[in-house]
Amino acid sequence: MQIDDIHKLVRAGRYEVSFHAQQERLEDDLDISEVETAILSGKIIENYPDDPRGPSCLVSGQAGKKPVHVVVGWARTQDTNDRILRVITVYTPQAPKWSDPWTRGKKP
Repeated sequence: MQIDDIHKLVRAGRYEVSFHAQQERLEDDLDISEVETAILSGKIIENYPDDPRGPSCLVSGQAGKKPVHVVVGWARTQDTNDRILRVITVYTPQAPKWSDPWTRGKKP
């Protein structure tokens, strides 16, 4: 996945949000505009090309001063079979899992 492709699809509104991502978004008190802002300001920090559900990646970005992680992958529209972006999950990175928004915490 390339960040430029991700940015283009978000800017065009060509994405869907999974049920899981909606739940996580609400738990972390993020609105959809914050998720979009985080993706558009973000960079890919991990790629998951061999994910069994299809290639995906972790984008780390900011929504104002709030760090936000968004896992995205590819999806297809049902009507035209066009490629769109799927927001798989979203969360605010926190210790101990994350040392900072770009670095995983050390395993015990």
